[in-house]
Formats: sequence, C-alpha cells, structure tokens
Amino acid sequence: MTNLSIKYARFWKCALQVNTHSYSKKYRGKDHGLSAEEFAQEVSNACESEDIRVVGLADHGNVADARHLRNVLEQAGVVVFPGFEIATTEKAHWVCLFPEGTTEQQLERYLGTLELTDPDDGIRPSRLGGHDLLSKVGELGGFCYAAHITSKNGVLHGKFNNLWTDRLLLAAQIPRAVDDLDHGHKSIALNKDPNYKRDHHMALINANDVVIPEDLRDSRATSLIKMTSPCFASFLMAFKDPQSRLRLNGEAQERYYSRIESVSIKGGYFDDFRADVSGHLNTIIGGRGTGKSTVLECIRYALDVSHKSTDAIRQGDEIVKENLGQKGGRVTLKLRSSKNHMKEYEVIRRYGEPPRVRDSQGKESSLHPFKDLLPSVEIYGQNEIHEIARDELARTRLLDRFLSESGDLDAKLRIGYQKLKENTEQLTKTQARKEEVEERIERLPKLEEQVKQFQEQGLEKQLEVLPLLEKERQIGPRIAEEVKRVRDSHRAFEESLPDLVFLNDTVLENLPHRAVIERGRGILTKLKKQLSQKSLEIEQLVSTAEKHVEELLHQLREALSSSELEIENEFSKLPAVAGKSGKEVGRTYQRLLRQIEEVKPAQAKLQNLSRLVADIEQTRRNLLGEISDIRSARTDAKRAAVQKLNRRLSEKVRIELKADGLRTPLRDFLMGLPGIGETKSKWVQDAEHLTIAGLAAAIRNEEKALMRKQWGLTAGAADALIRMTPQQVYELEHIDLEDQISIELNVAHEGRKYRPLNKLSTGQQCTAILHLLLLDNHDPLIMDQPEDNLDNAFIAERIVQELRAAKTERQFLFATHNANIPVFGDAEWIGVCSVSEDGGAEMPIDKQGSIDDSEICKQVTSLLEGGREAFLQRSDKYGFDS
Repeated sequence: MTNLSIKYARFWKCALQVNTHSYSKKYRGKDHGLSAEEFAQEVSNACESEDIRVVGLADHGNVADARHLRNVLEQAGVVVFPGFEIATTEKAHWVCLFPEGTTEQQLERYLGTLELTDPDDGIRPSRLGGHDLLSKVGELGGFCYAAHITSKNGVLHGKFNNLWTDRLLLAAQIPRAVDDLDHGHKSIALNKDPNYKRDHHMALINANDVVIPEDLRDSRATSLIKMTSPCFASFLMAFKDPQSRLRLNGEAQERYYSRIESVSIKGGYFDDFRADVSGHLNTIIGGRGTGKSTVLECIRYALDVSHKSTDAIRQGDEIVKENLGQKGGRVTLKLRSSKNHMKEYEVIRRYGEPPRVRDSQGKESSLHPFKDLLPSVEIYGQNEIHEIARDELARTRLLDRFLSESGDLDAKLRIGYQKLKENTEQLTKTQARKEEVEERIERLPKLEEQVKQFQEQGLEKQLEVLPLLEKERQIGPRIAEEVKRVRDSHRAFEESLPDLVFLNDTVLENLPHRAVIERGRGILTKLKKQLSQKSLEIEQLVSTAEKHVEELLHQLREALSSSELEIENEFSKLPAVAGKSGKEVGRTYQRLLRQIEEVKPAQAKLQNLSRLVADIEQTRRNLLGEISDIRSARTDAKRAAVQKLNRRLSEKVRIELKADGLRTPLRDFLMGLPGIGETKSKWVQDAEHLTIAGLAAAIRNEEKALMRKQWGLTAGAADALIRMTPQQVYELEHIDLEDQISIELNVAHEGRKYRPLNKLSTGQQCTAILHLLLLDNHDPLIMDQPEDNLDNAFIAERIVQELRAAKTERQFLFATHNANIPVFGDAEWIGVCSVSEDGGAEMPIDKQGSIDDSEICKQVTSLLEGGREAFLQRSDKYGFDS
C-alpha cells in the first residue's frame, strides 16, 4: 500500500459506497455465499491489491451490519468513513458519510435525527426533503452526496433541478466518465444547462455500489481524492476545491516530467533537514532568517546551476558557504529525469566538491545533474527573474522551449558559422598567398627589362650557359618536392586504413546477429591486410626514391658548384661597364636571371591560387546561403511559436517578433573597429530592415548613398564603413543577428490594455515573464520569493490560476511570504522553516504537509503576509468562523 509517512498531498483511491455483508441478499436477491468474516476479509484483500485507502460504508438505512467489516478494514490500515444510504421525500437517494471516529450508536442517533423511523425498512424514505437532509447532515459534521444521479432515484433522473442547484450539495455520483454521459446529463454535469446552472461546478465522483468484494476492482467503484493523510477533515476540504483535489480514475493520466522527490542536508545551518516533496506545487514558508532561501540555494548548488547575474552569484555563494562550508555540509537530492526516461538518480554534493550522480543501482555515474538530468530546470533567486525582463537575449531564449526544432536549428547554425569562420581563415590565407605571388609576378617585366639591357651589351652570347644553370638550380628542389608530396600522401593513406576496434570481441558479445557482423569484420580485416602489404611496397619505393634523389641533388650541387667556378672565370673576362668591373657586371646579370627563374613558376602557381580562391569563395557563398536558410527556418519557427503563445496567453500577454532585431552584437563589433565609435554606430539600433548580408553587400559595393537612405547613416558613418578591410567584412558576416521578441502585458482587469515591458513597473515586468516561464517545460521551476518582484494583484488573479493548471504537468518549488501561492494555488506540499533551539534552522516532519493538515493550516495563517484574509475569502473551505 501507499507510504503513509510521506507528508504531502497526493491522490488516494477511495471507495465511497461499500455495502455490508447482508446487502446483496437483502436488496439484490442474490447470496454471494460468503460468511460475514469471509466477506470482510475479501473486501480487505481487494482494498490492499487495489491500493484503496479510504472506504465509505453506506448500507441502506442500516449501520448494525457494518460492525465486523469496519473492524477488519481498520485493522488493515484502511480509513473507514461510516455512514448509510438514505432516500428523501423526493425518493432521491443520498449517501451520508461521517468522520472515522463516529460510533455505531452515534450513527443510530443520526438516523433518527434524519427522521428515518423504520430501521427495518432501509429503503423507506425519510420525512426530510433533500435540502433539509443536506443541512442536517452538515450540522451533524457529516458529508452527503447525491447517489447514482442518472439512474432511478437519482436527482437528475428525477429532474430535481432545485436539488441539483442547492448550494449545500457539493458532490454527485456519476456511473462512469463525464464524456460517457448522454448529451443532456453531460451538459448539466459541465454546468452548461441554464435550468441546472450552479454558482460552482459540481464535484463529480465515481462510487458505484460495491455489493461483492470483486466490485472493488471495477474502476467505476472508486475515485481519487487528494489529501495529505486520509482523514475526514481532509476529505471534506477536497470537495471545497474539487478542481484541484478530485479526479475520476480515468482522468488520472500519468504525466512524464522531471521531478525532485526528496531533499536532504547534512551539516551546517540546516543539519538533518529532510523533505519528501510533491511532484506538483511545493512552497516553503517561514519567518525571515529561518532558512527558506538556504534550501533553494542548496538545491541549486547540488544541481550545479549557475546564477543569472553577478549580484546573484555573490549572494548565492555566500549563502551556501555560510550554511554548508563551515562544517563540510552536503546536499542530497533524489530525482527522476524526463530526459533519461524517468529513471531515478541520486545527486550528492559536498561543499567544495563537484556534484556526484548515482543511478538507481547505486553506481557512480558520469552524468551531470544539470546538463544531463535536468537540462531545462529553471532556478531564480530573489530579483533574478527581473534580469530576464531587462535582458533582450534572455527574453528571446524564453521562446526556445516552444520550438520543437530549436535544438536542431541551433546546432546547424553553430556548425554553419564554424564552417564560415574556417572558410574565412582559409580564404584570408589563400588571398594573402595570391597577393604575395602577384607582387612577385609584377616584378617580372622590370627584371626582364633589366636583363634586356645586359643582352644588348652582348652578355647573353658570352654567358649563354648562365640561364640554363639557373633553371637547373630550380629543377633540383622541385624533384625533391614531388617525392615529398608522395611521402605525405602515403602517410595520409596509412591513417585511412580500416580501424577494427569497433568490431572487437567485447563489442560483438551477445549481439543477436553477431555471425553476420563478423563477416563484415572479415571483409575489413582482409582489406586492411592487402592494403598494408601494398603500403609497405609503396614505403619501400618512396624510401628508394628519396635515397636516389638525395644522391642526385648531391651530384647536381657539385656540378653547379663546378660550373660556378667556370662562370666566375668568365666574369673576369668581361669588360668593365659604367665604372663596374666585369665580375660585378656578371654577378648582377646572374642575380637578375636567378630572380626571373624564381618568378616564372609563380605564374602557374598564380593560376592555381586564383582557381583555389574562386573555389573557396563559391564555398563561402554556399555557406552563407545555408546559414540564411537556417536563420529563415528559425524565424519561421519562432513566428509560429509566437502565434501559438499569443493564442494560449490570450488577454494576458502579447508577444511580437522582430526578425534580426537583436542588434547589440553588430554594434559591439562596429565599435571595435577604427574610426567607428559609439556615435557612428547609433544608427544600428533604429535601422529598419537591416540584415548582415545586406550591410556586407553595401560595404563591398561602396553604396554610401544606399546606406544613408535605407538605414539612416551619417556621411561620416558611411565613410567609416566603406574603409573596412575585406577581412573585417568577412568577420562581419560571422555575426548572427537573432530575432527580437517584445512582450506586452495586459494591465486591464477587464478587457484589453497592453503595455510594453519598458512601460511597466518591475512587478508587472516580472509578471509578464512568469506567464511564459510557467509554460511547456518538463523540468522543475524553482523560485525564491517571487512576490518580491511580482504585482500582488496579478498573483491572485492570474499567476495562481496558471499554477493550478500547470502543476499537473510540471513541478514547482517556491519560497514565499505570499498566502496566495500556497493557499489559492492549493500547494500539495508546504514546508515550514523555523529556528531550532540550538540556533540552526529546522523543518520537522510535523511542519510539512498540505493545507488540509491542521498544523500546516495554523502555520500558514500565522506566518504568511495577509494569511488570515486569504483564508477568510474561502472560509467554507478552511473552516474559519468569520
């Protein structure tokens, strides 16, 4: 059965119309063949197997036959609400239940009070009408619901709209799901029929007659009622807030979202703290200085989640240091991860150490608690939510969770921009090499002109061998380069041989199709062996070639040295020219020829480099096109998300998208360039239809007039942009202008009156942001005193309602002084912090629970700001006398 020691409100399965041993034979004419003892034990067994923790005993106008069954159930730990079924003067049937401690004698007196004067005729109507019955049962401390309302003797079957709309009637039994009712009954149940219109929706339950023990296994015999611990007081409270606290079995759909299941702290200010928290709405309350913020900061520390601002980092680090660091404290969290298929993990972090993660088998894991287990968890300390309201980029990031493809698009963009940066580097280097070669080639006409002057003096005929020697001087190293190129290619070839590590025996062990995969391993093994043999042959050939080339170069160097001596002798025979000796003239001629021979191969190299630059530029155009397409897809996805959000947040928040609207990265880039300071970059924020691609094209084409007309640049700013180098324009294209979202809050209590964030108070700004934070996230939202930055009226009117709707699909944990959140939000777990006798903080188990726990109710009214007023607004729910 369900663990009773956990102190938070959760749904308990309740069978609220269990009949006694004699009912079947007496009212159905069928003998089930079980003795009273056997019947009681079988009912108890069925409760245990179905995890039914609450039973309402409701025989027709009779309580005496329930004694043995009640004793057996109570001994088995089932909470029993004794009672009876009764008919009123309208011949409508009602089930009346009373607190678990109500004795048989009290019930007999109640039957008399309800004017059921013939105990031997349980189905004979009382002298009371439905309204009087409801009133008297309430005065007796009991609870009454309309039985089998769509069948004979039911209030809807009898068309008793006066009873249905009676404010004292809180619950009615339907036979199955609401959608299974006929159209007329469904319209009434949903409070849409004007003839049966109620001020508040009727609480609908399944509580089919349990005649034999096996009936308890039928889902229509039970309903789910949320209580901290099963008791009649909590049971009554549930019907005052049925939207939060009642479910039919068919409505209890399992939701798969991450949740922290428990928090414990050892050492420090909160030594021996432990709390098992709900997967829904949790609140921590307490006086100032009792440790509310400490609990949340310890959770953040364990998960290793960073703060949103410098001040928050300083404050959070100080809290953790003071409360854990002094005594080597540690925090332990038990959680389930949606990202990891709802598996259980334990996170442990001792102060000063990195967090550790254990799996459900207790093995240490390499997973990180934040990055791998709860990657979308959101934790906000005091005032941190305001950081989002003020940060354009952070507001844009709010949309990411609503984009089903955002992760793929972001990854593609990162890859695209990384490739673009690599392309920029490659293009810059290649263009630099090309320019260098072009500079060398530009010298060739001058060199040839100078050589021509020497030739006119007849030196060409006298030194006809000299240009030939210079050609030989260039050819030798080129031969060595070709062999080196083959060597480099051979090394790359060896590195590309098949790697078989991924097919070793350990990997293949237990694979169902191992035999087939082993054939693949055989193919690769054979290929690698054959290629390795060929590679060895190539290695030998290259080594032999290198040896021969080295010998050749040695011979060539000696030959050239010998020729150099001969040339030197020829130089000495040359006549002097313009004051220069023959040797000087010859050496000058030789130097010119050598420079010409060095430049001539550069012409072929320039052609190759030109083709290479063209190829790289084409690749760049392709990359820029791909990036543009991805950014367009991102904008389309965000636009669709905005439209969806505006429908969901109708009359609360309005969002607009401005493509390429986040201009800060562009302005920061421009201000870092020479001649473009803050003044000459102001135009960036206000320019309409500004894109990086359009700006880069205008700069390259020197379209100063376009810049001034289209984007409002001054003449000086346009001139400064035109002076950008090609390298700077390339870097400009690395900038990703993200789309900007503007958020407006409807500040009207009725109708629509939207105001942008910059025209709102701090509280209203944070309220607008919180509307988005409450939507579509499978990981918890943890906030410290959200009311500090939220408008109190908006908390009561809007945020609480959204919390009630969202808490079934996401876990929330708030530290708060505001009664609206735990009370109107109907928090499943409320933990009360206080200062212990030794000066530390504590939260004992009796200070944990939901509002239906009397001690928690007392603490909430005494501690929270406006607490009693909040309770008085629902005095019928919380039992105060106004």
